[in-house]
Amino acid sequence: MKRILITILPRRVPDSIGTGRISAPTPKFLVTGSLTLLQLIFSSLLFGFGTREQLPVYFPDDTTKKEVVASFNHNNLVYISTNDLVKVLSARSFVNRIRGKIEVKINKHRIKVSAGSSFIIINDHAYQLPTFPLSDGDDIYIPLESTVYQLKQKVLPGLTYDRTRNVIILEMVVYNVKEISVKEKVNGTIIQVKTGKIFDRQDLSAWVAKNGWFYLTVAGGIADTLKLRKSKPHGIIREIDVDQLDRTAQLGFRLRSQVESHEIYVDGNNIILTLRSPLSYTAEKIKKMRDRWYIDTIVIDAGHGGKDAGAIGTYGLYEKFVTLDIARRVGKLLDKYTNVNIIYTRDEDVFIPLWKRTKIANESNGKLFISIHANSNLNRRIRGFETYILSTGKTQDALDVAQRENAVIKLEEETTRYDHLTGDNFIVASLMQNAFMKESEDLASMVQTNLRKNIPSPDRGVKQAGFYVMVGASMPNILVEVGFLSNPQEEKQLRKPNYRQSIAQSIYHGIRQFKDKYEHVLAVESE
Repeated sequence: MKRILITILPRRVPDSIGTGRISAPTPKFLVTGSLTLLQLIFSSLLFGFGTREQLPVYFPDDTTKKEVVASFNHNNLVYISTNDLVKVLSARSFVNRIRGKIEVKINKHRIKVSAGSSFIIINDHAYQLPTFPLSDGDDIYIPLESTVYQLKQKVLPGLTYDRTRNVIILEMVVYNVKEISVKEKVNGTIIQVKTGKIFDRQDLSAWVAKNGWFYLTVAGGIADTLKLRKSKPHGIIREIDVDQLDRTAQLGFRLRSQVESHEIYVDGNNIILTLRSPLSYTAEKIKKMRDRWYIDTIVIDAGHGGKDAGAIGTYGLYEKFVTLDIARRVGKLLDKYTNVNIIYTRDEDVFIPLWKRTKIANESNGKLFISIHANSNLNRRIRGFETYILSTGKTQDALDVAQRENAVIKLEEETTRYDHLTGDNFIVASLMQNAFMKESEDLASMVQTNLRKNIPSPDRGVKQAGFYVMVGASMPNILVEVGFLSNPQEEKQLRKPNYRQSIAQSIYHGIRQFKDKYEHVLAVESE
């Protein structure tokens, strides 16, 4: 049998609260057996600690509930059983006895404790304890006060230790600081904190620290720190951090740049913070916002043309002539009633490849791209108008329409340009334009609504499909199918100049509504 002589020397261990202690010398022990060296050390440490006691746990929300945790005193510190604490908290734990480690999961929080290490890991952040936890091979004993302090700040705001009564108090606490959202404005940033109660203004304080952080403290606030730390920063907010300090929540916002001033007010269950940026920063943001949203150039694309007739009606009406006429009418209305620059991908009966149409739009710095087409179907009874945005087709009808419109590439000389727009590659290409998806949806809806008001044809709705002509347009873009040339009645309507004028006016009014909406937003942002 092995005989091992172990001597534990005193060492200085920093205290998490700022003091330093020297642990008392541990006497030499003569130990026999086949335990690992780590287990021998921990077993010998606990060997001389005296009688273990039962520390009561008090539940203010349920005074009939009785729980205890094993504890003992050493070097004027109280240690408690991790296993017992896990049971009291109704948590889950995973123990690695060989390495002397335990991981505890409380809701979404993860806490890791290691015997022989003076750090406790909470949600991947390390916090120092005044001394290291101890193990007897089956359980890990943690320093009570410092561990409870850390858990209270980061995980369990209702957990405290009453030294006078020598009792652990576990109170069920409901989080009342729930969500953080950040919105960037041209002249600053608005932070909205959603709360579970209405706080008085006197409970709130905010200041900009010299370390580049902006802080908000909420007296009486109980924050879900783990959830709030996942809030998405935006604008001048680079990072968000949250701490629970007893019954006060502290929210920290790391800033990308200086703020000129800040204001704070309460709006029902919301705390609103406004951070005003310096004028130089504001001017730059206004310019960027204006460049993006000031709609000064609109590209109108008349579908097909030249050797590409497009759909041909029952009585011989060509799609290429219908689309060119309507495109010109829309352009004239915009030119007459707005100050926008009108760019036509074609203004006569010529053939323009699909790829070149979006190239024209991008090179002219277009802010909107409107492609005009007329539809066709083997079923001659189908009629109506519909507006498309770029995405993979959601219905068979949408797939059929896109397939017919895309078939024009057979007339082009460089058909290999579209080889990458198949299968998953097309999905990737369309996702690259997601930055304009919301705006394209808005524009499509406004155009569709005006068509429904002004022309006597069925509303077939706003749809999604994979039109090659729209791929690569770096701006909000839509494709309007104004009617079915395959339907004899609709073909007769589309022959009439007044009917085509009604369609053009509807598209024009949709564009005007979109332009007014987004430029109004720009004006509000600039205030």
